[in-house]
Amino acid sequence: MAAMMTLPSPSKTWSFWSFSSSSFFTRFSLSHKSVGFNDSRCRICASNSFKCDLPQPVNYGNGKPTIPILNERTLPKFLESARMETAVNRNGAKLKVFSGTANPELSQEIAWCMGLQLGKINIKRFADGEIYVQLQESVRGCDVYLVQPTCPPANENLMELLIMVDACRRASAKNITLVIPYFGYARADRKTQGRESIAAKLVANLITEAGANRVLACDIHSGQSMGYFDIPVDHVYCQPVILDYLASKRICYDDLVVVSPDVGGVARARAFAKKLSDAPLAIVDKRRQGHNVAEVMNLIGDVKGKVAVMVDDMIDTAGTIAKGAALLHQEGAKEVYACCTHAVFSPPAIERLSGGLFQEVIITNTLPMAEKNYFPQLTVLSVANLLGETIWRVHDDCSVSSIFQ
Repeated sequence: MAAMMTLPSPSKTWSFWSFSSSSFFTRFSLSHKSVGFNDSRCRICASNSFKCDLPQPVNYGNGKPTIPILNERTLPKFLESARMETAVNRNGAKLKVFSGTANPELSQEIAWCMGLQLGKINIKRFADGEIYVQLQESVRGCDVYLVQPTCPPANENLMELLIMVDACRRASAKNITLVIPYFGYARADRKTQGRESIAAKLVANLITEAGANRVLACDIHSGQSMGYFDIPVDHVYCQPVILDYLASKRICYDDLVVVSPDVGGVARARAFAKKLSDAPLAIVDKRRQGHNVAEVMNLIGDVKGKVAVMVDDMIDTAGTIAKGAALLHQEGAKEVYACCTHAVFSPPAIERLSGGLFQEVIITNTLPMAEKNYFPQLTVLSVANLLGETIWRVHDDCSVSSIFQ
């Protein structure tokens, strides 16, 4: 019998800043939305392989995704119990969570998982495009958390975030923490050619000068971007969310190989493979001709007869990962899965991802997903629990620190 993928049992405590074995699985199985995926195509292994207790996939009618309404009647039991427990234990904390207009669905999920209500805020645009922000409740002496990914349109959402920070600072908020599920401009983190800008440093300066006290970001494209900030940065890894879901697939260990789509993502893929029972690693060697243009050269590693899991932090135009998947099929891979945290999906990403190269494309909801971008192989996982617990931990640490100041 083929060797099975051995995974640790779920942990009863939450730990998200490290990839230790005790923090591999969250306290509760993370919710996910599976869009028209045929589970019968998954490989079935022996009964001793681990399977997560995940909720049933959301049903979609006519191929259109249904946005779940999170309230007492429709919230899953495992989320409802956590929300009520959190509300009872931490209801007296002076914490406010506000949402920008970039991804209000994720902000609502985070608030409900924390047992809170989103703060009331008025954001509108004048006829000439200028952004107006007004807080509609007091934040004096409160720890304020602003949830806003800098997703497309990046410049609009970034400017909106900066104006939200200014509004909170002028309203006498005690601490202002930016929850940025997707940190834009992180790819412009160094000079590769003459006379180039380093936009990541510029954005960090803008956030700091606007008055933010702390930044909480998910899977920053380049870790060195954290050093551009003069304020504390909490880097949250979303890999446990994807790993928890992959564990439910019951893929045999002997059939699994983790693939990095480029040399720059080897460290990320190696950490991912280590959590999948130290699975084998393969690397796609590519040479980029220009921005958003990739050319696959060769493959380092063996994928013949294997189930290949391609891991990346983001998918933009899907050129890199699609050409890598085509190369894997040429080298004899049985199935190819694509896993990423940030689904930017700039055209023509949807056409490339839905063209039959991938058995499944697994992403998270750090960025909003338009209905037109859903396709049968797509699975969306929620990071609301992850970010909600992270916010509580940051808030608790800040509260303790203020006592001893």
